Amino acid sequence: MDRTQGQVDPAEPSSGPARVVTLTAGDFTLTVNPVDGSEIEPLRPGAERARPRRRDAAGRAARDTAARPPVLPGAPASARLTPAREEERARLVRLLSHGRSVRLTGPSGSGRSGLLDAVAADCAGVAPDGVVRLSGYGQQQPGELLHALYAAVYEAFDERPLRPDREELLARVREIGAVVLLDDLEMGGAALDELLRATPECAYLLAATPDTKAPSDASHLEEVFLGGLGRAESVEFLEAGVGRALTEEETAWAGDLRFASEGLPLRFVQAAALLRQRDELNGTRGGDEDEEPGVFEERPRDAAFVPLPTLAEGAAPAELLASRVSESARAVLRIACALGGELPHHAHLPALVGDTHADAAVAELLGCGLLTPVGTRYRLASGVARQLEEVGYGDPAAEEARTAARHYAWWTGHASVTPERVAAEADAVLAALAGADVVAAVLLARTAAPAFAASLHWEAWERVLRSGAEAARKAGEVAEQAYFHHELGVLALCEGRLERARAELEASIGLKGALADKRGTVAGRRALALVTDREAAGAAAVSPPLRLAPPVGGAVALAAPGPVAALGPAVPVAATGPTVPVALAAPVGPRASEAVTAVVPARRDAPANLAEVFAEPFPMSLKPSPAPALAPPVAARPVAGSRKRTVLLAAAGALTVAALGTVVALAVGSGDEETTPAGPGPKVSSTTPDVPAAGTDTAGEPGGNDSAGDPADPAGSGAGSGAVTEAEPGATTPGEGADAPMPGVSRGAGAKPSGGGTPSRKPPVVPPKTSPVASPPTTSTSPSSSPSASVTPTATPTPTTSVSAPTATGTGTGT
Repeated sequence: MDRTQGQVDPAEPSSGPARVVTLTAGDFTLTVNPVDGSEIEPLRPGAERARPRRRDAAGRAARDTAARPPVLPGAPASARLTPAREEERARLVRLLSHGRSVRLTGPSGSGRSGLLDAVAADCAGVAPDGVVRLSGYGQQQPGELLHALYAAVYEAFDERPLRPDREELLARVREIGAVVLLDDLEMGGAALDELLRATPECAYLLAATPDTKAPSDASHLEEVFLGGLGRAESVEFLEAGVGRALTEEETAWAGDLRFASEGLPLRFVQAAALLRQRDELNGTRGGDEDEEPGVFEERPRDAAFVPLPTLAEGAAPAELLASRVSESARAVLRIACALGGELPHHAHLPALVGDTHADAAVAELLGCGLLTPVGTRYRLASGVARQLEEVGYGDPAAEEARTAARHYAWWTGHASVTPERVAAEADAVLAALAGADVVAAVLLARTAAPAFAASLHWEAWERVLRSGAEAARKAGEVAEQAYFHHELGVLALCEGRLERARAELEASIGLKGALADKRGTVAGRRALALVTDREAAGAAAVSPPLRLAPPVGGAVALAAPGPVAALGPAVPVAATGPTVPVALAAPVGPRASEAVTAVVPARRDAPANLAEVFAEPFPMSLKPSPAPALAPPVAARPVAGSRKRTVLLAAAGALTVAALGTVVALAVGSGDEETTPAGPGPKVSSTTPDVPAAGTDTAGEPGGNDSAGDPADPAGSGAGSGAVTEAEPGATTPGEGADAPMPGVSRGAGAKPSGGGTPSRKPPVVPPKTSPVASPPTTSTSPSSSPSASVTPTATPTPTTSVSAPTATGTGTGT
């Protein structure tokens, strides 16, 4: 079993102690425990992290070798570039030597990886940090690529693995000066710009397909497009793959194939494999003519002649090529189809296939053009998986995936397997995890997660934890589900995602509490306490929100923090005006995470109630207030409170005028007119009340025998406002003669008013009013009229707010 696995030393036992790895992640010390879960704690005060050192030339060579695909058994295949590719190679080397970054665009199978290998050999001594090869397959964000670049250039002094936080990572990669060859690029736009900005001293050669998102205009990348091979180049490339000159029939077939495949080099690699297999089946290989057929091979003596493949078979040759390879190679193809195109390391194939020589199948499939290198591994070439699934190679996918998952669960949990070897097999492990049943998936995720964490391959760690949590939920494994949630919380805490860390840790604590797992609950609460501390530290670091501040130079005094002040200090409304006390509520004492700021009210001169609004316009004192002296002009700009007060006083004055007009109208309309009989009696004169100025009140007694209040005036000259009206032409004014009647009084002897009442003086009782602004009284022009101080009424009816409308007869009675 040890030989078939190819991974276990026979001198070591089949099982060993659990691998407990302690590493440094930012400001935390992380202890990866496969049994009880990871434990995290902050770095101790005395334990300072050592500055990482750069790798030397030997270290870079070893790192570059580890980044290449594994060396396969057998003779290595020679990689030779066509003359067209040689020109593009020289151009790329020239651009990279001048520090320019290049985006190499070409379809799958255009020979991008081979061209990168040739460029890497020419740029070995260009940059101080050498050449760094990275794989962007499956990478949509630049985070893991930056960590991979950091690990390729720097190494730690001690044996403890170190994964820097984001700030330290950006500071370290900014100092790297290297030629970075990034194959299978899958990101563009803002993500690619972030990668380029983080490493300004690096020159990139980015290999991507045409369907990859284009870079932004700010990236300033040189564009180099790889096209297909020409007719002469395709024939030359095919002859180099077959190892002989082509016949006329084969040359014509190569021309048609070039037209159908747009000259992709991958199609001619596969076409060369078809021609080699045809030569072997027809017995026309060099050196085979002198041997008797069927002696050492399972080939009949009289074999039928195999013709050239058709054009359709040359354009999609996967089925025909797979039918002519060994049985072990076909079993490897079935495993690759079950894993989504990913091919396990060739050391795992003997155990997965059940053949001790299955590791040689990788070289056989690579020579046929069915595999292509991707980073440190191999996978099915473009279009091969679809062609094989159409002919039934994907039928046993569920069984193959379950077998691969159980194998990897045993292998990743073995004590002799280092975390770095597990990280190199991450894609195949994740593919097996996705295709396995829930039981096998939980087992594989439980054993592979600690290895990914210890190898600092945290993207794979997060993916395997999420897949394991989902599989554990479906399988009903509560304990395993709690483990996965705890690990996800620890991972989120290390990466600074505090909200996610809190959610995962609370879910884990709840599940462990249901299982009565005291030790796991304590570990989860410790991690949750670290989350709370980080949240408090982050809240303290954030600046407090903007508050309203008092105006510069203002005289607003703010109460100190403490109890609520009952009455605040006096706030000056204007430079010469009085001060109004304003109640200011003192703010509550600030929290530890906020700055001490004062809360300033929006209006500092707002009155408490409506009585304060009309306190000054309508004083309750009966004495008229003297006119205020005009304030001298102030050169300084008035504050906002004085402008508001001016507007308020203007509104109050307008309201006063309207109120006084209504009161005078009610007073005049509510009094009855006084009439005298005609004859040689004493002369009756009309007393005109004083007309107040606008906004003022009369000091005398209203409601006299005024003609303006006569409701019989058809023209409405008595408007009830106390204004003196002009006499009509030809009329006799009061005071001209004894026979001059008063308006509204009949001329005949013993005549009575139309209302039928006896003329009498019934002035209403109106409370005196005072005006804030005193004005001199105005008297009528009649020499006989004089304002009376008091009038003894014969009846004092209660005035009401309603006044009867004037009747048609010209008389009215106040109600």
